[in-house]
Amino acid sequence: MSELLGALAGPGERRVAVRVTKDAVRQIRGGHPWVFESSITAQSGDAQSGDLAVVFDADRRFVGIGLYDPSSPIRVKVLHQGSPVQITPDWWLGRVEDSLKRRASLLASSTTTGFRCIHGENDGLPGLVVDRYGASLVVKLYTGAWLPHLQTIVRVLERLLSPERVVVRLARALQRDELSVLADGATVLGDPPPGPILFRENDLVLEADIVAGQKTGHFLDQRDNRRLVGSESAGARVLDVFACTGGFALSAAAGGAPSVHCVDVSTKALEAARRNFGHNGRRPGVSRCRLATTVGDAFDVMAALRAQGERFDVVVADPPSFAHTQASIASALRAYRRITALAVPLVADGGLLVQASCSARVAQDDFFSEVHRRAADAGYRLEEVRRTGHPSDHPVGFQHGAYLKALFARVYPADRHGSPGPRAGR
Repeated sequence: MSELLGALAGPGERRVAVRVTKDAVRQIRGGHPWVFESSITAQSGDAQSGDLAVVFDADRRFVGIGLYDPSSPIRVKVLHQGSPVQITPDWWLGRVEDSLKRRASLLASSTTTGFRCIHGENDGLPGLVVDRYGASLVVKLYTGAWLPHLQTIVRVLERLLSPERVVVRLARALQRDELSVLADGATVLGDPPPGPILFRENDLVLEADIVAGQKTGHFLDQRDNRRLVGSESAGARVLDVFACTGGFALSAAAGGAPSVHCVDVSTKALEAARRNFGHNGRRPGVSRCRLATTVGDAFDVMAALRAQGERFDVVVADPPSFAHTQASIASALRAYRRITALAVPLVADGGLLVQASCSARVAQDDFFSEVHRRAADAGYRLEEVRRTGHPSDHPVGFQHGAYLKALFARVYPADRHGSPGPRAGR
């Protein structure tokens, strides 16, 4: 075990009692994992980050227990509700075991070795994410309340998964904490990674920078959608905007796309995309596929491609989250409308548009409605193939846990009906 973990203060013996409003009681008993500061009507005393908070109703009846976070408006992250329990090492072990049981098929897979083991609130461990990349685990902390319990969690992961290493990633707020003894990307078990970690997804080899890459190194939640794009790409000319490290493009190539074009604002991301193609160079589909990359703003590049008269059989638009706060929902919907307006003219008649949103604050119905409405405004009709949501390793355990949605739709001029036309450029 790393000296870094030993330097962290362990959990205290303190228990803080908090009394909450009737509405908060109703929410907690319904499975909601957050207690907001504004819902607390009384508190027994001060508490440190990571102390256990016991939640009571107005009649002093037990409601739940969770981690106290004095720096967040989400003051208590609920671990358990119902009958009283003791949060012991065996309790932690059981909770992680439950999460892993839900991923039994992935744990046994040899073709997919990159997936989420613990999905925070949705697995009953609010603010904690654990992703697996081959023999490496990445623990992502979204609250400092986990720091006193980190050594216990790492020991549980070591016992259950026997990882080669464990790397800790920190949310931005924690990275700014000058008192923290942990740096973002610190290795707390095993040796630091010598470079990007290779793992498998749907039998394709990809790399993840688990020390400095976005999130935990790779966007694992789009695995199933990437497989679906691959199944629709035989003979197709493919455009992948907001491509990041090229997961959709690689899946399309493996599925038989003769050419793919990746667009992203990050030069480093597109360099990784080229390396991902290289990792799979022995696959006939990938070796035959022509890969083009463009560094630039996706909106500007799509507008330029349209001006050049370019058309593609498959257009994938998987942008970052646009709605980080409640106040940004309107601007996020405007961004999705703009993407649709730029994307649909780039899709060949009868071709496939794949447009996704990872913004939890944007409701699913609003997103799909806006895409359809904006396509119609631009003079196109969308014929839905499917709507998709979360993969099995990203379960939805409460209302705000649902964030991912994607639309697969055939694109036709509004005045034209019928089966898909010829491939673009043919």
